[in-house]
Amino acid sequence: MFRNTTAICLHLVGPLRGKKSGASLTRCLHQTLTMAKRLQARRLDGIDHNPWVEFVQLASEEADVVNLGQGFPDFSPPEFAVEAFQHAVSGDFMLNQYTKAFVIIIEPFFDCYEPMTLMAGGRPVFVSLKPSPTQKGEPDSSSNWQLDPTELASKFTSRTKAFILNTPNNPLGKVFSKEELELVASLCQQHDVVCISDEVYQWMVFDGFQHISIASLPGMWERTLTIGSAGKTFSVTGWKVGWVLGPDSLMKHLRTVHQNSVYHCATQGQAAVAQSFEREQLHFGRPSSYFVQLPQYIQRCRDHMIQSLQSMGFRPVTPQGSYFLITDISDFKNKMPDLPGAADEPYDRRFVKWMIKNKGLVAIPMSIFFSLPHQKFFDHYIRFCFVKDESTLRAMDQKLQKWKAELTP
Repeated sequence: MFRNTTAICLHLVGPLRGKKSGASLTRCLHQTLTMAKRLQARRLDGIDHNPWVEFVQLASEEADVVNLGQGFPDFSPPEFAVEAFQHAVSGDFMLNQYTKAFVIIIEPFFDCYEPMTLMAGGRPVFVSLKPSPTQKGEPDSSSNWQLDPTELASKFTSRTKAFILNTPNNPLGKVFSKEELELVASLCQQHDVVCISDEVYQWMVFDGFQHISIASLPGMWERTLTIGSAGKTFSVTGWKVGWVLGPDSLMKHLRTVHQNSVYHCATQGQAAVAQSFEREQLHFGRPSSYFVQLPQYIQRCRDHMIQSLQSMGFRPVTPQGSYFLITDISDFKNKMPDLPGAADEPYDRRFVKWMIKNKGLVAIPMSIFFSLPHQKFFDHYIRFCFVKDESTLRAMDQKLQKWKAELTP
């Protein structure tokens, strides 16, 4: 530590020449070490640990694993999107230049919502989707996971300032119905609450279900920020290009925060996304549209994964949309309750670590998508990503069949 600190201070005060320079270095060291002892803001407590780093690192340490945990396609994006990006990079050279409120969060939630709320100085308030009972042997669906209207209404108070909605939902794959959205809209209007609607999976909807943007409901446009993602829309998750739609009364504040934090992303990526949308406008609603082709393809991937998991004894919850499905591992929990791990570690986390090391399959534990007090109620689910190439799904099949053979007497 002293070596690095000294190097920084020497850069600031120049070469050591006599007592004056030595005194300057001493002051610099003192100030640096004093700053190092300062405590972080309390709102950061507990959010420095990132479970994604833990499970991704664990997967990378194993020689032969099938990664069904992270939500990225391992097939190529559409050619028109790649061509648009290549054109943006090699074309116009100017594209390389500058160009404590309460927040209600529905559980399960994409895990960044909670730390982002805390970083902004807000207080997360959680309300859980709960599965409805199903008949024995009846397949479960994400549509069976419902909000309790009375519980939801009880979460709204005079201090509630924002409501975070995610539809289709990650990790559950639930597509909220019009009736459910109308309930949320009514409460937001009644309590003068802004709705932040994460709709990055809007084109990934299956089985005839329909994605409805809450901003399209009466009285909601003026109080809704709608978030979209080119990464999910065009299967280019590494581009990190997205957008927000909303009224100028809200957008002006968002622009102020954005330009003083993130500021910008690669201009070529923005140009490529714009050209890809222009292409899609010409094909919209037709069989040639990527927005038509992509959900058809990944629905087949979803069905493939569901059948394969069922053959091994998993109980998948069929998603209505998104990249993901969750599966119930209660049977494994009953048969293998004492997996390695800390006594207070949720079972799903211990199970995923065991599965990576012993079966070569990567998933994400469901409990990380819940607030700490509720994790123990949902530690018998894990999440798989089914938006994968056919070769990856075949490799999954082989892993599962080998596992099944090991269980056969």
